[in-house]
Parts: sequence; C-alpha cells; structure tokens
Amino acid sequence: MNPIPLGAVYAGGVQLGALALERMGTAERERLLRACSTNVDNLAAGRWETLLSSAFVVEEPMPLPYALLLVAVLGYAEYAYGAWWTAAVFLFGHTTATLLVFGALRRTADPRTRRALDVGTSYGFNAVLGALTSALPRGTVRTAARVGLLALAAAPVVKRGRTFTDAGHLVALAVGIGVSVAADCLSGTNTQKIAGIAARVTA
Repeated sequence: MNPIPLGAVYAGGVQLGALALERMGTAERERLLRACSTNVDNLAAGRWETLLSSAFVVEEPMPLPYALLLVAVLGYAEYAYGAWWTAAVFLFGHTTATLLVFGALRRTADPRTRRALDVGTSYGFNAVLGALTSALPRGTVRTAARVGLLALAAAPVVKRGRTFTDAGHLVALAVGIGVSVAADCLSGTNTQKIAGIAARVTA
C-alpha cells in the first residue's frame, strides 16, 4: 500500500495545475485549455492525445467538497482494489464516455458545442464511483445503490437545460457499473468453479 494514495497525488496535481492556470493571461489560459480539450473539433481533427490530457486539467480550482470526495472515492478504490485497477477504471470510463459523447455529437453539434471546453476529472470519477458498487454487500444493497446512482445521474439529462457533459456523466457512471457487474459475474463464476473442484476432491 502506498504511504500516500495516488488518488490524492492526482487530485492535488490537478488542483495545483488549476491554480497555476489562474495566474496565466486570459488568452494563454484559453489556448492551453482548448489544446487539452476533448471537444468535437479536436477529436475530429485526430488530436487523440486530448483523451489523456483532458483528465489532468480543470477550468478552475475544484471546490473543496468535490476535491475531498474525489480523493475519498479514488483513495478507497485504491485501498480496496489497488492503484492499477483504480487508474484503469478511471481512464477507461473517462475515455469511453468521451468517445461515445463525441460519436453522438460529431454530426449534429452546432459550432459553439463543437468548440466547447471539455476537460476535467468528473467522467473518471463517475466511472470509479460506479465500479465501487462491487464493494457493497451483495443483493438488495448493491442493486439499490446502482439504481440510485443511475437515477441521480439521469436526472440532469432529462431536464430542459441539459448539456452534453450531463450525458457524459451518466455514460461514465454506467460504464463503471458495467465494470462492477462484470466483476460480480467473474467472481461468481470463479466461486462456482472452486466449489465444484472442492466437491470432486472430497467425493
């Protein structure tokens, strides 16, 4: 176990970067944010590196409650499943949600949406949060948590003033829950195999 959770290092780095951005001139700051953004124009132009860079940049410093929640979720995931698992789920959820939103917007988005800033930690955060439902007790508690989280994420999507990032949050959460369900299935399969082997040995 790392003495300092990597989630805390990541969140702290993102926060420090945001503070540094605040000290830049307006034009320079805007240029850097747009270069890191996974907006439609960037991805359509083949700037795939933004799939990674966008997860390390935020438009402004994260509010303290959100920053602490981010550290708590990533920290617990690292404690329960390991740093590599946490990083993999975070990046998988972030990338998958971004690409699905891009696919939906590519042919229909207006010019303003195509150039919109799309950076931040929220897609990855939602993916890890969804995947962590596997850490809850099996049965009603786990199912209720999954349904409740999806309902909360879906609420902004059905409102009139929704944005594409609202849809991205829902997709990322669904991806994380999908990872969780897949882990449940694999765990159940492995348990059944072990039980079957034990039964044959003791027969």
